[in-house]
Amino acid sequence: MEASSTSLKRLKFGKLKVVRRSLLQRYEHQPFISCLAGFYSCRWKRYQRERTEPGKCCCSMRECMFFPLLVAAFCFSLVFLYTWGEGKNDYNNFDWYNYGNLGFWFLWSLVILIVAAVLFAYISLLLIGTFLVLGFSISSLFALSILWRDHGKTVRLSFQVTAPYLHIGAIAIMVLLAWPVALHAIRADKKVTQVIIVGPYLAILLFLFLIPLGMYSPCIREMGTLGPKPALIGHRGAPMLAPENTEMSFMKTIEHGGDGLETDVTISYDGVPFLMHDDTLRRTTNIQEVYPNDTGKEASFFSWDALQKLNAGTWFLKNKPFVGMGSLSKADQNQAMNQSIYTLSSFLRLADSHNKLVIFDLYRPPEKHPYRNLWLRKVLDVILNESKIKRHLVLWLHNSVRSFVQSVAPGFQHTMGRKAPIEDLLKHNIVKLNLVYTDMSSEDIRKYAEANITTNFYVVNEPWLYSLAWCSGAHSVTTNAVHLLKDLSQPLFLMTPQQYNVMWILTDLTSAFLISLIFALHWWREKNFSCCAQDSNTMIENGTYNKFKTELSDMPAVLA
Repeated sequence: MEASSTSLKRLKFGKLKVVRRSLLQRYEHQPFISCLAGFYSCRWKRYQRERTEPGKCCCSMRECMFFPLLVAAFCFSLVFLYTWGEGKNDYNNFDWYNYGNLGFWFLWSLVILIVAAVLFAYISLLLIGTFLVLGFSISSLFALSILWRDHGKTVRLSFQVTAPYLHIGAIAIMVLLAWPVALHAIRADKKVTQVIIVGPYLAILLFLFLIPLGMYSPCIREMGTLGPKPALIGHRGAPMLAPENTEMSFMKTIEHGGDGLETDVTISYDGVPFLMHDDTLRRTTNIQEVYPNDTGKEASFFSWDALQKLNAGTWFLKNKPFVGMGSLSKADQNQAMNQSIYTLSSFLRLADSHNKLVIFDLYRPPEKHPYRNLWLRKVLDVILNESKIKRHLVLWLHNSVRSFVQSVAPGFQHTMGRKAPIEDLLKHNIVKLNLVYTDMSSEDIRKYAEANITTNFYVVNEPWLYSLAWCSGAHSVTTNAVHLLKDLSQPLFLMTPQQYNVMWILTDLTSAFLISLIFALHWWREKNFSCCAQDSNTMIENGTYNKFKTELSDMPAVLA
């Protein structure tokens, strides 16, 4: 009898605890707050936490001081992730720079992107590890500003395409931030504290509302004013599909509809112009296997017979030089493995047979080279006599002795590698500018076009950058990704000023309404809570909950 009585009491006690827990959960039904509290303090059960009274801060002084660091870490990590993500167009140049310093090939650009994304996700979802993320982001941004100064120009160009979407994203973030800002501002018991909380928030919000007034993008234009799609010139062929500067690479460009071919020309020790970008043969050939003692020797000091013994394709399959390269078919792999160093003469004949434009950088041989003072004549001899390419297909870029080249080879399209006054360009019969893409300016493109001078930008790989060049009026671009850009039927971002104004106004009005609603909701909740708090003692004493409280307090005596 005594045992059954004890069991009954224990059962009753357990039920009362369950009921009490259910009541507390019903009184504080806040799943979002519960989730945050669980992440921050591992207190997932609602009855483990205390409710902050009106007029009191929900955080300790230590937490309040730490919060700015948390926000700074998030902001810096977001800025760096965007900056590095928009620099994808130049990842290959970055990896090539590291190869020249370290002596081995590795996709460092991809590693940095992965680390930045992981750390951003880490601080966004868990909101811990603040100092780690803050240190990485600040140091990386500083290193970029020192080692890769032109990358800042890339980011500024990206704003001309992404700014409208960044504006919407920033407004969305401000709407989400309205919840904690309103909660803390309304709970504050001093007007000064409320101003300190709400003032900066409203200032930033007003700035975001009005920032489109100063926004410019050539892709926001009237219907029917978009120019023709820029022509595509394969940079060293199609180096994302085949080993650079090889016959296979140029054929891939032709197969994918490229309008021109770009390459680099060096002179061998016995006077044969061949295609090679690097000073040495270490990166793009198997010289370590064939001539292991000459890996640091300049390419121009090898004879053509020695160069013919090297393989120019196996490195491509081994190193995979570009981020995001697709897998090659078995036939392409076999073809890549059998590529050799290509001569200028073969390159020009290939371009002429398919009626493709050619543009090339000429590298003067170093001192003590037998053709150091004869290299230009040798190159011209190959162009005019060996290959006999149609002269209007040649974009002559080399600037020295240009007048001599114009006299012996009339018909070339003379191209300048830098901006210059229109009068000087016309004086030297320049018909095209070949500029780095960071010099892109729709105003300059239009000014040169009025003087019948076209513009080509290099190296443009990303669709967003190609879209910007298209909207800006560029006539052609040099690219590693002919196979990707050829499929774009229109710029990624293109709208009329009227469409953009409607999007801007709707975004601002919708966000203003939601933010006002959030502030009104918090004001109403806190007002009701304050009213109910005054009568809470009476309600609890007379309510059902008090009965459970009494039974719980008496339970130890019953068990005893």
